[in-house]
Amino acid sequence: MIHPCNIIISPIITEKSSNQMERTNTYSFKVSINANKIEIKHAIEKIFSVKVLDVNTIRMLGKPKRLGRYSGKRPDWKKAIVTLRAGDKIADFEA
Repeated sequence: MIHPCNIIISPIITEKSSNQMERTNTYSFKVSINANKIEIKHAIEKIFSVKVLDVNTIRMLGKPKRLGRYSGKRPDWKKAIVTLRAGDKIADFEA
């Protein structure tokens, strides 16, 4: 089994995700591309000591980039949108 710290890469803090935190108690994370919903749920519950109700995942494609005549693309990544129980909060996001 993968260690929870290797599954959750970083939180995604944007204006849209901040509105979701306030309105629907959902949080966004950048996660390992190989992690499934069950592993993400267990990792969030273990790291932050909260109860997860739902996990939605999205495979994000890397953007194409150019530098002069060389072209390539950024790596693909996975985003997880996690819904928590009504009373639970993640203190690291509150600022």
